[in-house]
Amino acid sequence: MRAQDEQTRVFYELCSMIIHILRFPPLPIPIPSNYSSVGNSASSSRGPTAPAQQVSPAAFASLFIGISVALMLFGSVAFVIGFIMMPWVIGLVLLFYLVGIVSNLSELGREILYPGSRVAKGCAW
Repeated sequence: MRAQDEQTRVFYELCSMIIHILRFPPLPIPIPSNYSSVGNSASSSRGPTAPAQQVSPAAFASLFIGISVALMLFGSVAFVIGFIMMPWVIGLVLLFYLVGIVSNLSELGREILYPGSRVAKGCAW
């Protein structure tokens, strides 16, 4: 339940960032001519800066197509990595089960063959 809440929060933050970028596109930053080493010739050659434009529907659709393709590719890569790692995980689990079975059998055999050998050590009473 906690992981789903975290994923939902991240998804909402991603959506709010995208909507914020689309609503308020970054403004061009003009360089003041008094900081330029060339002087007024560099600022006059660029011309006036264009006002901020609205995002066209095609650009909006392209942005979301790019986001969806990136998410699909990431999901595919994660699936392939999981598919490759699954035999290793299953093998490791089976190895731990085998070690547990051998350990329990050795304890059982020790109790059957040497019943009095396990005395509580360190007890003063």
